[in-house]
Amino acid sequence: MSDDWQPATVRVEALAPAYAAHAQAWAQRLALPETGEADFALQLGDEGLQLVDLGPSAPGPVRVDFVEGAVAHRRLFGGGSGQMIAKAVGVQPGVRPHVLDATAGLGRDAFVLASLGCQMTLIERQPIIAALLEDGLARAEKDAEVAAISAHMRLLCGNAIELMGDWQGEPPQVIYLDPMFPHRDKSALVKKEMRLFRPLVGDDQDAPALLAAALALATHRVVVKRPRKAPVIEGTKPSYALEGKSSRYDIYPKKALKA
Repeated sequence: MSDDWQPATVRVEALAPAYAAHAQAWAQRLALPETGEADFALQLGDEGLQLVDLGPSAPGPVRVDFVEGAVAHRRLFGGGSGQMIAKAVGVQPGVRPHVLDATAGLGRDAFVLASLGCQMTLIERQPIIAALLEDGLARAEKDAEVAAISAHMRLLCGNAIELMGDWQGEPPQVIYLDPMFPHRDKSALVKKEMRLFRPLVGDDQDAPALLAAALALATHRVVVKRPRKAPVIEGTKPSYALEGKSSRYDIYPKKALKA
């Protein structure tokens, strides 16, 4: 994160009296106020937990929804194992690797891989984003069709570099990284999620250390998602890349994935 970056302020709100106690519990858990001036509100209502920018001309709320919307459409019509992300992590006939998504965010990429049969471990270091993800997973568990997919997803909240450095148990075969790229041109912030998250998390200035930790832990490969024209992460160079229209996947192979 840049030296001049300051995190945004957040308060917790219940959208109806019935959610007051639950909202208070989230406020206590995240050490956030329930009143006062703030840049953002973490709101609890009928559709679960959502994050809202309280400023002028703000985008709409962001929540994690694995049951409906864009994620559901991608699950049903996204191309299955032919998707570039699936190829990048090594999904192939008879091979569904255990993948650690060390920069989980809203969990969309992890959910795609879980829907293809990969066992997924997710790490998110920003507690508010992790809360959105935890809430989305909890709601997914209640849906008959999606519960079987969310059962493949395990969430950890913490610093990925530290967690990977002190990994307990069998190491993941593949580690997937999608670090926040340092944008300075506001026109690049197209997605409302990025407009909301950047004030909370800043940029991933520790991406080289993240890559080094991933390379030390993964048994078979590390995959880094980048904007298509962005430079590779400083340090070890990828062996090859898969390139799409707006993004690419830099591949750091260590050992072949076999059925």
